[in-house]
Amino acid sequence: MNFFSSNFKLGILGGGQLGKMLLYNTIKFDIHTCILDNSDEAPSKIASNEFYLGDLMDYDAVYNFGKKVDVLTFEIESVNVDALEALEKEGVKVYPSSKTLRTIQNKATQKLFYIDHDLPTAAFSRFAYTSEIKEAINNGGLKLPFVWKSAQFGYDGNGVKIVKTISDLEGLPNVECIAENLVPFKNELAVIVARNVSGETKTYPVVEMEFHPEANQVEYVICPARISNEVAQKATEVALSVSKAFNHVGLLAVELFQTENDEILINEIAPRPHNSGHQTIEASYTSQFEQHLRAILDLPLGRTDSKVGGVMVNLVGAEGHSGNVVYKNIETIMKMDGVTPHIYGKKETRPFRKMGHITIVNEDLNEARRIAEEVKKSIKVIANN
Repeated sequence: MNFFSSNFKLGILGGGQLGKMLLYNTIKFDIHTCILDNSDEAPSKIASNEFYLGDLMDYDAVYNFGKKVDVLTFEIESVNVDALEALEKEGVKVYPSSKTLRTIQNKATQKLFYIDHDLPTAAFSRFAYTSEIKEAINNGGLKLPFVWKSAQFGYDGNGVKIVKTISDLEGLPNVECIAENLVPFKNELAVIVARNVSGETKTYPVVEMEFHPEANQVEYVICPARISNEVAQKATEVALSVSKAFNHVGLLAVELFQTENDEILINEIAPRPHNSGHQTIEASYTSQFEQHLRAILDLPLGRTDSKVGGVMVNLVGAEGHSGNVVYKNIETIMKMDGVTPHIYGKKETRPFRKMGHITIVNEDLNEARRIAEEVKKSIKVIANN
């Protein structure tokens, strides 16, 4: 099939920042793209060939959109899987598959998948409702502390809470959830695995993630991770085992814990381009977004090694600010060597909302991390009230 400068249509479910960054590459390759998103102000709207407004969780909206395209992918997991399944039966190519997405959408199902496939992950208990947890603690079936996770619809730190006392359960939604053992860890790591339709597989270097203590969001992604070769090899092998178990097509971002004993445990995964791979745009031979396209179109995969050390800083809305966005001191950071801002195109800011990211590249990774700290202190995402 001829994908380039042709009648071929690629459909993307979701028009957020990940979709927008995918479009950097569809434009480069002159691939015709169609976007479906819930919001008429979606960041991807400006760069797509065709934009459709519709509810990603609505069967008819997703099904009817999918019938317009040749290959369908997604940049967000919250989409109607039944519609994807129906489209696959009718010959529409959906990558990653509806089967993969159905397993990943529910954190309890995802964790059971790891257990069934003998993949290393923290011990957990599954609950139909949060209200059942208190009884489990009282009868000795569950011990404090643990990590509460909503089974569905969690993202960017939402739907996750460390529970140290029973009072920490107050205010949590009464939904299907898991209680996961609190893992003492040295590092939070991630590996992105790319796999095309023919089965060619490549991995990106292991990255290290530093999280904001309050928002539970990634603040910095450091590539390569500052770990031993042995730990990096172990993390890569675990990520490849997850990929093999799912037999996925596209990108699979595998978030991992490096324990105090240097064990590698799977935290959770995402079947799409991921926050842990944004630095690949400037720092790698092939960005994660180009690689995702190569994989789902069954093209040869590109080089995954880095040209230079890279650190990514998430640009999120400042606390106490909601309204029309202003990027304060952006000119200051653009004077710094090796600093590239990416603005996602969201007009309204609110506390901790992802509004963009900044990549710092440098031959010296420690210097890149130092500049990243300076960048973080300099730029502020505030509201123009």
